[in-house]
Amino acid sequence: MAQVRFNHMELTVPRGTLDTTMRADLTAFYGGVLGWETMDVEIVGGNQFLMRPDDGQFILVAEHDRPLQAPGHDHLGLLCDTRDEVDEILDACRRHQDADDRMRLKVYDDLHTGNVVVHAFYLKYLLPIWFDVQSMEHAPGTGPTHRWQYAP
Repeated sequence: MAQVRFNHMELTVPRGTLDTTMRADLTAFYGGVLGWETMDVEIVGGNQFLMRPDDGQFILVAEHDRPLQAPGHDHLGLLCDTRDEVDEILDACRRHQDADDRMRLKVYDDLHTGNVVVHAFYLKYLLPIWFDVQSMEHAPGTGPTHRWQYAP
């Protein structure tokens, strides 16, 4: 059977939203804090905005007449290798929040589920969904048998 993994997500925002200021704000946070590459792209009938964590994954932000609305806990998970990386990003998000009150954060206690501990927080900034930034610590000998790994 073929193996698949996620490679992109398109998030739609209301028409007229993706102006120069929003693009700069997206770049400042997702580029500056998360380290993603950001760029304008001509695709799907207009000048959209691409955010790329690595060369195999991206989020396309596009304007649309019927933009995404996710008022609940809809989210996209971002996996870090260690809890220290999660904490570094959380600290950077808190600093960003001090300067920009549009940043929303939800910090959670560690979730213990059997042999796995999930260390996580949620962030929401300018886009219509939450991002779940997490690490997963497996008890010795209980990790997944197959695991995707990015090799630069």
